[in-house]
Amino acid sequence: MKRLLITLLVLSMTTPAAAAESDLARTGQDLREHPDTELEFDGYFRTRGEAFFNLDLDRGPTPSGQYLYPLPLGNPRSQWLTGADMRLRTDLSLYALNGTAAVKVRIDVLDNLPFGSTPNGNPLTTTSQNSPGTAFQLKRAYGEVLTPFGVLLAGRMGAHWGLGMLANGGDCASCDTGDAADRVAFISPIAGHLWAAAYDIAYAGPTTSRTLEDRALDLDPSDDVHAITFASMRWRSPLARERRLRADMATIDYGGTFSYRWQQNDVPASWLDTNEDVELDPRQVMERDFRSWVFDGWMRVLHPWMRLEFEAAYLIAEIGQPSSIPGFQLNEPITSQQYGFAFESDFGPWDGDFTGGLDAGVASGDSAPGFGSTLGLEGDQPVAGDLDGPQANPPRDNQINNFLFHPDYHVDRILFREIIGTVTDAMYLRPHVAWRFAELGPGSFTASMAATASWAVNVQSTPGNAKHLGVELDPSLLYRHEDGFSLSVDYAVLFPGKGLSNPDLELSATPAQLFRARVIYGF
Repeated sequence: MKRLLITLLVLSMTTPAAAAESDLARTGQDLREHPDTELEFDGYFRTRGEAFFNLDLDRGPTPSGQYLYPLPLGNPRSQWLTGADMRLRTDLSLYALNGTAAVKVRIDVLDNLPFGSTPNGNPLTTTSQNSPGTAFQLKRAYGEVLTPFGVLLAGRMGAHWGLGMLANGGDCASCDTGDAADRVAFISPIAGHLWAAAYDIAYAGPTTSRTLEDRALDLDPSDDVHAITFASMRWRSPLARERRLRADMATIDYGGTFSYRWQQNDVPASWLDTNEDVELDPRQVMERDFRSWVFDGWMRVLHPWMRLEFEAAYLIAEIGQPSSIPGFQLNEPITSQQYGFAFESDFGPWDGDFTGGLDAGVASGDSAPGFGSTLGLEGDQPVAGDLDGPQANPPRDNQINNFLFHPDYHVDRILFREIIGTVTDAMYLRPHVAWRFAELGPGSFTASMAATASWAVNVQSTPGNAKHLGVELDPSLLYRHEDGFSLSVDYAVLFPGKGLSNPDLELSATPAQLFRARVIYGF
């Protein structure tokens, strides 16, 4: 039974159907009268190369034989790993003649495709690269229409809220994933606020072909995962914010969202990885009785000399029947209470060359061993000293309380982004400075430095059975051209704390380093 724990609880709660500070506020802003039917293109081409030194921290394996990071295949005692990838992102917007309707599409091409992959033939003699089978990925496709009462949206669209700590659309140039929702939503301006309501179908269960072979039919509506969301926001456009800054005025924007998600029944055979195909029949339908509630608040204070912004979330959930085996019932539900908080600040003149600030965050934890950042449906139960593993173990442990920051909300470059996978069961402080020290024609050079100190919330979750996780330094040098081109060189060094050491083998964790170069061509 240890290998059959359901993690639907956390997986479903990491992508709530929340309207976004960016999505909610920008929706409908570009609907205007056009002289003709118009097609607009936006996007970028990104390439980046990275080198990793000693990300396993030379502290040996955990009690379950896990290493904190992959080791070189040919020589596990070697310290270096490398990688390079690319992505072409294209956002297309097709506007109707009268300007009241638009269709929008996001297509990613060669999405995070590694350099040197898909060689044409023998690697020694290849002279070309084959196109991968998933070269084109349709990420979003939805429509907007302006009505007398607001904007109506329908389709698969991005989902982003606030700072992106909980729901993140993955729009940043360094983002790797991003949330999208199959949704029908309505947004209306009332009393100086934006008000939104949305209905999502996150999962439709197994389907079959209808009489028309190219259309699908949901075999059991009771296994659908539904979500409803309500959100409200006070928001001003970037142009309005700039006008107020020039007038030496402060601007306060804020918002709140609530989401309820549920599933009555489930057909695990339709989504579980199994060695053999399972015939779907009524015996495969089982009760799930899942429901979750998400509360999230966001606020931003913008002043000519500072920016203060925070987001706080509280999540409650319950899986009435956590078993994934039809006919095998577990008597106790799995429950969860999670909280997360992120704070960002910048101090300095809004149009100046120097800024500094302090960021901070906390994500609730769970007393089970490991951080629980990459939960697998059939993962082995962790033991004390492991880095990761499922956070519930029915019937002895029926709680999953570790909050997960969205992986596209980047705090650092090594510890949370690479080794742990995201911020969970942890707290951090992050002072940072940035200096735009030179201009070259239509471009500028900026140097920045951030230092992130982090601690575990639950000491039982750490491999070293200690709270201090370490201190990381992240300097960068960036050149940005006003036409959308940018070149950045990043470095990072992690000085690990005792929470990442190996007390069983009496080995202390040693520093890790990262080198990265990134080129972005915007259009």
